[in-house]
Amino acid sequence: MDKKILIWSVTAALAGFLFGFDTVVISGAEKELQSIWNSSDVFHGVVVIGMALWGTVIGAIFGGIPTNKLGRKKTLFWIGILYTVSALGSCLANDPYTFAFFRFIGGLGVGASTIAAPAYISEIAPAKDRGKLVGLYQFNIVFGILIAFLSNYLLNNMGDNAWRWMVGIEAIPAVIYTVFVLGIPKSPRWLLIKYRNSEAKQVLKTINPNADAELLMDEIKQEMKNTVANETIFIKKYRLPLMLAFFIAAFNQLSGINAFLYYAPRILEEAGLGESTALLSSIGVGLTNMLFTLLGVFLIDKLGRKQLMYICSFGYIISLSLVSAAFFLNWEGSAMPVFLFMFIAAHAIGQGTVIWVFISEIFPNHLRGSGQSFGSSVHWVLAAIVPSFVPALFSIVGAGIVFAFFAIMMVLQLVFVKYMMPETKGVSLEGLSKKLINE
Repeated sequence: MDKKILIWSVTAALAGFLFGFDTVVISGAEKELQSIWNSSDVFHGVVVIGMALWGTVIGAIFGGIPTNKLGRKKTLFWIGILYTVSALGSCLANDPYTFAFFRFIGGLGVGASTIAAPAYISEIAPAKDRGKLVGLYQFNIVFGILIAFLSNYLLNNMGDNAWRWMVGIEAIPAVIYTVFVLGIPKSPRWLLIKYRNSEAKQVLKTINPNADAELLMDEIKQEMKNTVANETIFIKKYRLPLMLAFFIAAFNQLSGINAFLYYAPRILEEAGLGESTALLSSIGVGLTNMLFTLLGVFLIDKLGRKQLMYICSFGYIISLSLVSAAFFLNWEGSAMPVFLFMFIAAHAIGQGTVIWVFISEIFPNHLRGSGQSFGSSVHWVLAAIVPSFVPALFSIVGAGIVFAFFAIMMVLQLVFVKYMMPETKGVSLEGLSKKLINE
């Protein structure tokens, strides 16, 4: 693998590190903030905590616009600015409304990063390494989550203003990332879409001096000949990539992953374990997530996207069925954490690694930003809805039925993987467009 491409991919993937850090860092400060501002549970949950999530949804819905119009590189730069402003503003806020506003700005950065970063990396990566390079984005997310937990732990004893340090420290990696992004080249495929052919040729030569830049440019231009001005992803010929993006994003959340991550301590307590397991579960979940994401990134270009999704689907079905059975049969003790870690491992090696890679591959160059935006929006809207209903459903129908439902959804995912999901390993982006688009 070319060293330059690796460095540029890692730089773009650092947007994922900030995504993971930004999402989790609030967990160390939220109780103190509720106490300082004397907020009700509803106001605290919906405004102080929830605004970042809704910023993410808005960023995902509209992030395709700057990704297509300004370009992948400029969008990544502005994402860094959003993260920096959010961290500094949240740190200096003196009331819940100002704090929520700046957390919302950070959420916009998170949502947009799920579009621009995978799109950029997929467009500069050689086909044989594309999976692992785009997979670095997901690895950085889980690494950012772990570092946020560690950062909160280390800053916890900073006195009355510890929460300011916790949310403000993110400005340091955000500024570093923003400066680094200035050093990456523009996406050659985006440049060609904008008819900036000489710039595209120069970047292609920089990426791979030994390749025939003219030949690759001709292949990309050939794909562009089959496009119509101002077309969208919602027309008939793009039905298959649209459905693929919808299903992989929907099944990602219908596995119950966010319910597990948000409510792990509550789930373990429901299973009869004490509060002391909460810390163990968060650290254990974080480490399991990171190790199996690393394994997924290592395997994605060897085994392929589809094989990882098979492994993940069977792992989901077994672990979720065992969790459901544990609640129905009142199993207590150490079994539940084992099932929980099995579930996290299945997610990390499959859906966690595959989703952003797969969605970045299946749309044609000129609609990649819009396609990423669609898949990301489905993911984030369900990420907001599914966990919101989990506590109520635990009370109404019981945890056993909730996890049985998630297990049934993963049986449907297995059907999707077997009969509908194509293998994208090692195929050029233009080759995939020919294969998936129904002219």
